[in-house]
Amino acid sequence: MTVKILTDSTSYIPASICEELDITVVSLNVIINHDSKREVDIDLADFYQQLPTYPTIPTSSQPSPEEMLAAFEKLTNDGHEVLGIFLSSKMSGTYSSAHLVKDLILEQNQDAVIEIFDSQTNCMQMGLMAIEAAKAAKQGASLNELLTLVQTIRDNSRFLFTPETLDYLKKGGRIGNASALLGNILQIKPILTVEQGETTVFTKVRTKKKAILKLIEKLKEDLEGRELGGVVVHHINCAAEGQKLAQQIEDELQTTVIIQSIGPVIGCHVGPGSIGIAYFVK
Repeated sequence: MTVKILTDSTSYIPASICEELDITVVSLNVIINHDSKREVDIDLADFYQQLPTYPTIPTSSQPSPEEMLAAFEKLTNDGHEVLGIFLSSKMSGTYSSAHLVKDLILEQNQDAVIEIFDSQTNCMQMGLMAIEAAKAAKQGASLNELLTLVQTIRDNSRFLFTPETLDYLKKGGRIGNASALLGNILQIKPILTVEQGETTVFTKVRTKKKAILKLIEKLKEDLEGRELGGVVVHHINCAAEGQKLAQQIEDELQTTVIIQSIGPVIGCHVGPGSIGIAYFVK
């Protein structure tokens, strides 16, 4: 019996990798002017072009129960064990919903084997967990071995990002008005991270150029005496900046860097022009 990996759309794993590794993705939803759309069905360029015109920040909701149930049922009905890896339980009800679906399936099929894992993060910090688990599953790793693997990656990974402006964090209620105003006036650039499942400030610098240098500096610091497992450059509607940062990392570390845009569920709270890196070390 093989193990299959299921994750949610806020992992932002490139579609080609999901196809190659047979990773199933359930989509969160974005609510714009009372209209709900699956995140994976939204055109990113159009969304970020329209985002500044919205009177309020779009909201999001977890995957529909029907989509979640269908995804798990397909895998278990095909005879697979399932490892579900979802965004932080402190950020969304998706993790909780996955547990409800698991219980429902087990009531109907006692032979089904499902484990639900809280990534305690989002974006490709979570995506790297799903990718490495899927690779190991293809090599025949057991479900218990995969749980140990994703736990290890979670404990040895980091997601650092810096927003172009604090306006979206302010509108989304993620920071206080005074902090947003201060940052915009003094051009303070916060570098944010995710710790224990919640977004927090890693450090602050004065310019975006210094923020980019700090991202690379921290990556190299975490790598001292260790091996890089994987690294991703994230951007929100600023592909050229993402490519430049990826090239810097590739040149300095002699490694391949994935470049991936961030979708609306996470992106609407951080805003266009934001850039960051997700990585894990062995």
